[in-house]
Amino acid sequence: MRASSIDIHPNAKWAQNGIPVAGGNGKGSKTNQLDRPWGLYVDDDQTIYVVDEWNHRIVEWKYGATNGKVVAGGNGEGNGAHQLSFPYDVIIDKESDSLIISDYGNRRVVRWPRRNGTRGETIISNISCFGVTMDDNGSLYVVDHEKHEVRLYKIGDTQGTVVAGGNGEGNRLDQLSNPHYVIVDRDHSVYVSDWGNHRVMKWEEDATQGIIVAGGQGQGNSLTQLYYPNGVVVDQLGTVYVADSRNHRIMRWPKGATQGSVIVGGNGEGAQPNQFSGPIGLSFDRHDNHQNDENLDSTIEKHDFNGAFPRTFSSSSIIATMKRETTPSGRCVIEKQIQ
Repeated sequence: MRASSIDIHPNAKWAQNGIPVAGGNGKGSKTNQLDRPWGLYVDDDQTIYVVDEWNHRIVEWKYGATNGKVVAGGNGEGNGAHQLSFPYDVIIDKESDSLIISDYGNRRVVRWPRRNGTRGETIISNISCFGVTMDDNGSLYVVDHEKHEVRLYKIGDTQGTVVAGGNGEGNRLDQLSNPHYVIVDRDHSVYVSDWGNHRVMKWEEDATQGIIVAGGQGQGNSLTQLYYPNGVVVDQLGTVYVADSRNHRIMRWPKGATQGSVIVGGNGEGAQPNQFSGPIGLSFDRHDNHQNDENLDSTIEKHDFNGAFPRTFSSSSIIATMKRETTPSGRCVIEKQIQ
């Protein structure tokens, strides 16, 4: 889950040692392996959908499974309807029970049946698509990496409307620089990981410029800075959670805060349970565990929740995907909240 419907206590804490939940068997193309995982999506039943970039496929990992199942692509790199090429993100359209995939290498967004689908349907073409998300109305928001903008596609619309950026590459409040991931809240405000500017931007509906909600103080490792941010999640309180890739940590930025806090990682780059290596994708499960992908050893880990607060709040895990250029493999990890 990445939507603002997530209910997380503002003082929630997570266990610092992650639990592998996908991959973890070295870089490869077997069903128990991953190769440079990027975006991911966690369904209501804690099933994880991982973008397995260098295997050109989307892999489904059921909760507790030791092997994944290829649910899209996996037929080699290509531009056929049955193929993908360096995908970057995936979400689930529950209305049509399908996967929406950012098929970056083919410059298209694809709709792929979730149950026994053998080929996808191109729904948006000629776009340098990176992150993708959907609002409650079924409208798609797609990051155009090359044009440094986010476009909104209402149902039936193939052209889209710019809702963030679109004024060339730059660091002004009305600009973005190589944006990566996007999420939309219930007020239709768009949150973008402005990768090249080391910040997360919020663009309210119909706004002509954005608001810095995390980072924006140049690249660095202080609590006021980010270093190439990727996956982003926003909860009901407007708290921003971001995969701070080059700082190898997951950060939390409360609404209106001028600095964030490290909730997981921040212990240098590495493969230890309390370390990350360039976290990329970021999501929470229904129990508010955060989950992320990393590409160090092709594993996904889970970090459980550790918060002492009333039971009216759900507990949750973070899942994140991670990468490391020198050893391009990956892992998915979950950081669970501590009960």
